[in-house]
Amino acid sequence: LWLFARKAATILLLFMRFIMENKAYFYVLECADDSLYTGYTTNVEKRLATHNRGKGAKYTRGRLPVKLLYQEAFGSKQEAMSAEALFKKRSRQSKLNYIAEMQKKPCSK
Repeated sequence: LWLFARKAATILLLFMRFIMENKAYFYVLECADDSLYTGYTTNVEKRLATHNRGKGAKYTRGRLPVKLLYQEAFGSKQEAMSAEALFKKRSRQSKLNYIAEMQKKPCSK
């Protein structure tokens, strides 16, 4: 019984590590010209630094510096990409309203 519990704990630990390593984020940046840029990544801090070094998306290179307005965590890259695609279809005001509304909610992710 002890050996079974130990193996179960190891499997659970590996599963949790897999989930954490595969978490993806949808993020919104505000550019120096007040425009918004939306993307997805597995490491928001690293991606933000890449953008600000001028090595990120072509769109942001001429609009530096950029600052992080919003990020949302998802369980997979596909989910984050879907959220990004839906967000991009919104008007600027709708995007800002969404961000404001989501930032009012308690953090659950």
